[in-house]
Amino acid sequence: MGKKSDEWKSTIDTTRPSIARAYDVVLHGKDNFEVDRAFVAEIVKVIPEIYDVAAYNRQILDRGVRFMIDQGITQFIDLGSGLPTVENTHQVAQRANPEARVVYVDNDPMVLAHGRALLAENERTAVVTSDLQNPVAILGDEAVKQIIDFDRPVGVMLVGILHHLHDDEDPQGIVEAYMAAVPPGSYLFITHFCDSSQESRDAEKQYLALLGTGRFRTVAEITGFFQGFELVEPGVVPLPLWRPEADVPEELTVGQRLMFGGIARKL
Repeated sequence: MGKKSDEWKSTIDTTRPSIARAYDVVLHGKDNFEVDRAFVAEIVKVIPEIYDVAAYNRQILDRGVRFMIDQGITQFIDLGSGLPTVENTHQVAQRANPEARVVYVDNDPMVLAHGRALLAENERTAVVTSDLQNPVAILGDEAVKQIIDFDRPVGVMLVGILHHLHDDEDPQGIVEAYMAAVPPGSYLFITHFCDSSQESRDAEKQYLALLGTGRFRTVAEITGFFQGFELVEPGVVPLPLWRPEADVPEELTVGQRLMFGGIARKL
């Protein structure tokens, strides 16, 4: 590894947990630090199933991407994508359609470093380091424009990330900005922490205190992000209930109700 390839390390703050690295912890990854593992350990005290919740989120990503591929979507923008792990968006999409194109966007420098290595030989995929709160910059990025044809429908993915935007950061406006840039026939895919139990409210306090972000919104608030678009069945539901491919218990656990998600089509 040369000096240039190591430059990203100097930009990492190891004194505070990172969203991308904390998610890496619960996915049993190795690209995290003690501060991230300590944060997750505190969340486990409130939500013992938090590792399972990460698995549910990864599973719906797989089902959601395959659903969009089945609807004819061949290009995706994965916003707040996190660190590369198993069954990334491009792997799911390109297994279903080798022509599929994917842009990953994340503001964590580790994502860029590891993503570039992972995608070095995949010309249909790119990684962009940018904050999803700046849609103008992202949509105008040369790497994005090389991969995504904005004259054709796009799958816009905000999987497990909108809950890290505070209300005063206008998450609704950010969703609308991305969807305004894509044509009819595009899809919006969101998963989000949900205010579904006392445990979820306790977890929100821990997220806000230790990570500084993590809004557990109500089902109505999450559904509101899809306003103006046509929700596909079964609507906004707990992750295990979105088009399950295996049996789901009649009564869901706290962890199974911790995140809700859905997909909608732009008409």
